[in-house]
Amino acid sequence: MTQGSRLYFAVAVLMCAFVTINGVVLNDLLERASQLSDKLHSLSTSLTNDLDSHFPPVGRVMMPRPSMCHTSSLQIPNDKDQALKVPEDELLSLARSLLLAWSDPLALLSSEASSLAHPEHNTINSKTKELQDNINSLEAGLEHVFNKMGSTSDNLSSLPFYINSLGQDKTSQLVNFHFLLSCFRRDSHKIDSFLKVLRCRAAKKRPEMC
Repeated sequence: MTQGSRLYFAVAVLMCAFVTINGVVLNDLLERASQLSDKLHSLSTSLTNDLDSHFPPVGRVMMPRPSMCHTSSLQIPNDKDQALKVPEDELLSLARSLLLAWSDPLALLSSEASSLAHPEHNTINSKTKELQDNINSLEAGLEHVFNKMGSTSDNLSSLPFYINSLGQDKTSQLVNFHFLLSCFRRDSHKIDSFLKVLRCRAAKKRPEMC
């Protein structure tokens, strides 16, 4: 079994785990969510490596700055120490807001992946569709976590995405695809970090053990 196949199988098992969750305790839900968010970050890293294998030098020059990511305006903790000071319901809302913000961008990436001027475009296309499926599964899982936590406030931040095309020429399309993916990879790491802090708190571990 190839590395991609093993990753797909592992994520598929985690997705199925969210289907029947009645009676599942919060710790188990957060454990599953944390595992799935970790797989999302691994998949986005794998995709980035695929793109980097044949990325034109001019693309590095054309790449927008990280501050141009559409989620950069969201005020979030910068590291684990800061995240440990954020209330549980607020931390969960931040993770869910980031996931929600990637619904439209990932749909755009998925629609344009097959036409990328890249020798690995078939692999990139397949993995991008996996990202879409898996982020939808994690969204559903975090909805159950929210209900299980008994939060009274559902404060999700709106982070609109107005782009409907990655560019008219092949180089622009490839550069903008890579840029969006790099933004998602950064955000997937944040989501993963937030969920691991929530999992740690649910297990009532000491902060230094998180």
